[in-house]
Amino acid sequence: MKKIGLFFVCFAMVVLLGCTKEETADTHKKEETAAKQEVPPVETRVQDTMKLSDEQIENIVRRSYQYVAMYNVNNKFAFKQGGWNTMDADTKLKDHTMREIARPNNDTLYIACMLDLCKDPVILEMPAFDSKYVSLMVTGYDHYVNIPMATRLGDFKKPEKMLFYTARTQGYNGEPVEGVDRIFEATGDFISAVLRIMPHGNDPERFKRIVEEMQSVKISTLSEYRGGKASPIGDIEFPPVGKTDADVFENNLLEVMQFVFNHTTFDPENEMDQAVLAAYEPMGVEPGKAYDPSRASKIDAKRFRETAERIQRKWLASLTDAQTMTKIQSRIFQPKGKTDLEATKAVSIIGPIGIPQEEAVYPQVATADGKQMNAMHDYVIRMTKDELPPAGAFWSLTLYDLENGFFIPNDRKKYSVGENAGMKLNDDGGIEIFIAAEKPGGVPEENWLPIPRENLNLSPQLRVYVPDLEKFKTWKPPKAEMVK
Repeated sequence: MKKIGLFFVCFAMVVLLGCTKEETADTHKKEETAAKQEVPPVETRVQDTMKLSDEQIENIVRRSYQYVAMYNVNNKFAFKQGGWNTMDADTKLKDHTMREIARPNNDTLYIACMLDLCKDPVILEMPAFDSKYVSLMVTGYDHYVNIPMATRLGDFKKPEKMLFYTARTQGYNGEPVEGVDRIFEATGDFISAVLRIMPHGNDPERFKRIVEEMQSVKISTLSEYRGGKASPIGDIEFPPVGKTDADVFENNLLEVMQFVFNHTTFDPENEMDQAVLAAYEPMGVEPGKAYDPSRASKIDAKRFRETAERIQRKWLASLTDAQTMTKIQSRIFQPKGKTDLEATKAVSIIGPIGIPQEEAVYPQVATADGKQMNAMHDYVIRMTKDELPPAGAFWSLTLYDLENGFFIPNDRKKYSVGENAGMKLNDDGGIEIFIAAEKPGGVPEENWLPIPRENLNLSPQLRVYVPDLEKFKTWKPPKAEMVK
């Protein structure tokens, strides 16, 4: 049996509020009572807005972004598919109705398992997959990304079961369970465990087999696995999500961060962990406390939103800066201890819950003239056979709007070019991809990405799965040329 930890630390901080080992059904009533008992006299309550410098707000926002983004993403997905301890398996590629996350892919099928680990461990049962690319990604509100299983690592050749738990999971401390192959200690009580599967869309029979294999994936609590009933969940009240991350920064930042702190394991030896705790301590937000709006610190919500939006604009503007993107490439979507604040903040803004460079890289496509791409113009992206991305599995190019990172709606539901969404190489083994309002004459349907003729900034992005990282050091992404 293999035992895996998101980031195992012997002296990991165990936060006590939310779902402790001793929690009972009336825990949250007790929390409310305790909160009322702890309310200080009126004259000592914080009434005035805290005086924070621009530098202090900048520091708080920078260190909060990964948590705010993932709180929004994980909760939106959970609510969309019916709550926690639910699973949703794709039968077709994502389309423009996907709005829960920026820059979703259109080249793999997903199985999204949204897991509540407070009261019971959860077991994920997976089959062998007839696909040349599969990976399992696990992340909580802290946005540290773990890939405990992948075809790149030799996995998914046989059926396996993996158990998930945290330091706060009731009645379980990491001991072996008969019939379970792997045990994974997560840092968050509410996590997404997401399988990405290459569907081999160019092979209909294989595609059908893969979809059937996906339908056999199951989740169950440890209690259910042992023949009992699942512990009831749903008694935890979640702070509201925001339509955007900036909404959280303006509307309920302290409430969200208190909730996050109470459901996350923080490492006393990790600088990023300790820095975010230190930033919130003066505002009374600390692990183990109940959020009480009547005694919570008051912050200048407008300044927090403006700071978050300014940081967002900066990173979106950096998307086509090859030097900046190359600089952070090796540090994005990594486990705790293998990344840094700059990298986690960047991907939380650009597009959360991707996978690390060993699994995929995400080159941005800039224009040949250095100008921002806009739907008022048509473009072509050319690659010769020798210029194609150095992919060990497969590659794709997906088109988004720059501001939101969403697919651009079109009647053909064509959002990407690649092996799974369709592409056609030329006689020389290269490809020409057209981004245009109307299909140019002689261009294969598979290689045309439709756009509306309107003032809309565009953002094409490559995905290169299981890249040859040695070749990647010298490979250059193609440039988009305006068609005149």
